[in-house]
Amino acid sequence: MNRGGVAVTLIKWSLLVALAMPVAARAAPFRLLVLGDSIGAGYGVAPDQSFPARLAAGLAAAGHPVTILNASVSGDTTANGLARIGDAIARHPDGALIELGANDALRGVDPRITEANLDAILARFDAANIPVLILGMRAPGNWGRDYQSRFDAVFPRVAKAYNVALYPFLLDGIALDPKFNQPDLLHPNAAGAALMATKMLPYALRLVERR
Repeated sequence: MNRGGVAVTLIKWSLLVALAMPVAARAAPFRLLVLGDSIGAGYGVAPDQSFPARLAAGLAAAGHPVTILNASVSGDTTANGLARIGDAIARHPDGALIELGANDALRGVDPRITEANLDAILARFDAANIPVLILGMRAPGNWGRDYQSRFDAVFPRVAKAYNVALYPFLLDGIALDPKFNQPDLLHPNAAGAALMATKMLPYALRLVERR
C-alpha cells in the first residue's frame, strides 16, 4: 500500500473511533445512589431481592444499565442521612434516590426538623448538580391527624422547592398488607420489594434518561 493509501486508511480509522466514542459513553452504566434506611438497605430480604436490586433489573431490561451505589443504613433518620451526605456525594453518582423519613415518622420527629434535614440534603445534591428522585413517605396514624398532615406535606414541599422529581409514597400499595410485608408489617418482603420497584420504574427511568 502506498503512503496515500495508508493516510486514507488512518483517517477512516480515526473517524470510526471518533464516532464510536459517544456510543461507548452512553453505554456506561448509570451510577445510581440510594441514600436510605432499612428499606433501601434491603432489610430481611436477599440482596438480589431488595428494591434497589429489583429496580436496577427493571432499568436494565428497559435498556438502561445501572450500577447501584447503596448508601442505606437500617434505622437511619433524615438527620443520619444528612450526617452522611458528604460521603455519599463523594461516590460521584449520576443521580440519587432519597429514601429517608420513615424512621422520623415512626419516632414522631417534629416535621419541621424532617423538612430542614431534607432541605439540607437536597441543597447538597443541587450544589453538586446531581439529579434526585425523592421517595415520599407518609406518617402512621398513631401520632394524630395534625401530625400526619404536617408530615405528609413535607415531601411535596421540598421537592417543589428544589424542582426535583417526587415519587409520592414509597409504600404505595404495600403498607400494612401482609402479602407484601414481613411479619413486622414495616419492612417489605421480596414480593413487596418487587412491587415497589415496578411502581417506581417510570419515575426512575425519567431520572436516568436525564443524563
